[in-house]
Amino acid sequence: MTGGSPRPGATRGFIRMDPPEHTRLRRMVTRDFMVKRVEALRPTLQKLTDELCDAMERVDRSEHPVDLVKALALPLPSLAISLLLGVPYEDHDTFQRLTGALLSREISEEDRGPARTELLAYIDNLVETKKAAPGDDIISRLITEQYAKGELTHEDLVAFAVLLLVAGHETTANMIGLSALTLMLDRETADRLREDPSLVRGAVEELLRFHSIIRNGPRRAALEDVEVGGQLIRKGEGVIVAVPSANRDEDTFPDAGRLDITRPNAQHHVAFGYGIHQCLGQALARAELQVVITTLLRRFPGMRPAVPVEEIPFRTDMVIYGCHALPVTW
Repeated sequence: MTGGSPRPGATRGFIRMDPPEHTRLRRMVTRDFMVKRVEALRPTLQKLTDELCDAMERVDRSEHPVDLVKALALPLPSLAISLLLGVPYEDHDTFQRLTGALLSREISEEDRGPARTELLAYIDNLVETKKAAPGDDIISRLITEQYAKGELTHEDLVAFAVLLLVAGHETTANMIGLSALTLMLDRETADRLREDPSLVRGAVEELLRFHSIIRNGPRRAALEDVEVGGQLIRKGEGVIVAVPSANRDEDTFPDAGRLDITRPNAQHHVAFGYGIHQCLGQALARAELQVVITTLLRRFPGMRPAVPVEEIPFRTDMVIYGCHALPVTW
């Protein structure tokens, strides 16, 4: 690391911290992900989506179907977060490969080490480059507004970049794939959304609830004895939050196993977490999903899986659930 050896856990960013340090650091980037800022990005997201769809239309499907993950689901959020952070998009294959290794359940911690080292080295170099020539992006702003005042270390900058880069494309990419597949298999719902695009915002909330791509969610330790659902959790005991269980709670979401795009309380899901650690980029994720779903329904009304569902390689081996690939045709 050019900026010095990282302290243990530093590269995990503020997501692993408690107040007041968590509050101080998160506040530095909150404004970049506020709804108003994200809404201003919507025309850019639409342009990127249309360009990716144009490329899909040019593919000769007579020999091979289009992989929706590779063609759209991964590139769109990668392009968006790269644009926000000032990461050269031509490097996206590198960080997708590295984050894939870091998020795999089938790779040992020992084997994960080289991927982590390579990713940190890449981000370290990027931060150094932006120190020399800041641009119009989040990392550059953190350098000129926070690092220059001594409020952030070089190590903190790297941690910020790693967290936002990894969280900013893997999660949304997999949600795009699952959402597209769900609507391809549920023609009635797809037709309804196509006829009335105003339903898409609610549909996105319901899809987020329905799929819960973070299967083994936040890990916490009880600070005091507490009873949850009749189960006593003693002070000091660890807890793994099962996000899908919460989002399929029949007491909150009746008939929870059914996709209902007009569900009145779908927005009460916890797909983005809850409380002070709720996902910073949720407005961006929502906007990307809304744009992609609306565009796919309009431009590819006949889109369907090109293979039987049982042949689709789902990401049961990864921390973030989704599809490794999604072959489609139309």
